[in-house]
Amino acid sequence: MSELNDLYQEVILEHNKNPRNFRDIGDADKMADGKNPLCGDALRVYVKMEGDMVSDVAFKGSGCAISKASASMMTQAVKGRTREEAEVLFNEFHRMVTGELDADAEDNHLGKLKIFSGVLEFPARVKCASLSWHTLNAALSGKDVASTE
Repeated sequence: MSELNDLYQEVILEHNKNPRNFRDIGDADKMADGKNPLCGDALRVYVKMEGDMVSDVAFKGSGCAISKASASMMTQAVKGRTREEAEVLFNEFHRMVTGELDADAEDNHLGKLKIFSGVLEFPARVKCASLSWHTLNAALSGKDVASTE
């Protein structure tokens, strides 16, 4: 298990240090803001759509390493997917970090995102990991502000 924890920490630190898609999208079709007052995380997610496909997605903001790494990996996971596929990933990710989905035992589409299953060991960090996902979901739903409930 310590090998998995080491990998988890390594991936989190790498994505925190060098976040992917950390920029704004000037001509975004959708955007939403998300905040986690417990940790101080605050971000904005930008989404550019081509029909039903997420052609580009990015984020800007500040937050803890888990929050930034999750946002970075989220953008990689949903870019090029349909809105429906992005919603499936949101639901599976949320279920995984809240303990409702065993990503190793149940069918899912999470791939590399399974690395965040370790956040369950730190309940205070679940909202850190899921903030960007809730913000993406809000943007795709036409809402300006995310709820992490």
